[in-house]
Amino acid sequence: MLRMPSRNFFPFPLLGGIFIAAILGACAMTSIPSDPPAEATDQTASVALEKKIDQLMNRYAGSGPGASLLVVRAGEPPIRRSYGMADVEKAVPVSPATNFRLASVSKQFTAAAILLLLEDGRLTLEDPVRKWLPELPAATTGITIRHLLTHVSGLIDYEDEMSADLDRQVHDADVLQILAKLDRTYFPPGSDFRYSNSAYALLALIVERISGEEYPAFLQKRIFQPLGMSATLAFVDGGPAVENRAYGYSGEDGAWVRTDQSPTSAVLGDGGIYSSIDDLAKWNAALEDDRLLSGKSRALAFTAAVSTHDPGVEYGLGWYIGKERGWHSGETIGFRNVIVRYPQQGLAVVILSNRNNPEPMETALAIAALFQQ
Repeated sequence: MLRMPSRNFFPFPLLGGIFIAAILGACAMTSIPSDPPAEATDQTASVALEKKIDQLMNRYAGSGPGASLLVVRAGEPPIRRSYGMADVEKAVPVSPATNFRLASVSKQFTAAAILLLLEDGRLTLEDPVRKWLPELPAATTGITIRHLLTHVSGLIDYEDEMSADLDRQVHDADVLQILAKLDRTYFPPGSDFRYSNSAYALLALIVERISGEEYPAFLQKRIFQPLGMSATLAFVDGGPAVENRAYGYSGEDGAWVRTDQSPTSAVLGDGGIYSSIDDLAKWNAALEDDRLLSGKSRALAFTAAVSTHDPGVEYGLGWYIGKERGWHSGETIGFRNVIVRYPQQGLAVVILSNRNNPEPMETALAIAALFQQ
């Protein structure tokens, strides 16, 4: 490779302008390879990553109901991407501020409410449920708050006991009335795992009984407002409206039909919270430090407490626990959601969708894998 001489040394004799011109011409025509600037490399990699994400989320794009995606990586700006429509009829697109009904992703907030009361010294996890809900029948005598949180209570599923001619939505208090008439359980408490929406409806009622506040107000005061989750709420018909609301849809005969509410959509403790990926980014951050729950409480939530019927999958308090990750999905009429967290990697993936398919867990895991390579 030809290099220009330094100012203080010239190895060739001075043979005149022609020789020097030849040397300079050769230098001008010789390319010196160099690495592209780091900024350009990072930008190229970022564009490639976004393309891969968009390919995985492609099913949500277009004029049908859509989804919001959040990817949080420790120390880096979150990835926020949205697809499709929040309101198909009015062609309102999904945005990072769009609020979806979380369905069973709501259970982690119910569990957090109980843990806050535990920190207050207002209850223990070994409290008999009948201490706070004496209306329950004798068959539930051995059930504790811990049993409710971990789905090992054996409570009867309220959905299976609802009247076929019901002409209104069921609320948490109705769940208690239904169960109060059933002096039986599926199994003795603690002897088996059976996912229970009934249990989490009762937990919301226990929060009300102990705090003296309605469940939505308790969540606002103790969780959402302190964390700045300004648009998140437990939705009650006739109460505050859901801002930037996504409406739920189901595919029927090749078309999307609005299926936003069902008779059980008003039960709050098991699935009635609306939130956005922007607010869930704040919630995820709060799970990393003591700003809301103590380290002891967070350990309770994320430590495997009981085995499920799936090999390698256990349950904590409001969270499924597997190898290196915790997660929870949520499914209700017109909505499918999932949040997956990898605490040791500082990684979290959230997908919220206002459609009955596809199931988003597989997509969330595929997106998480892009950041684990």
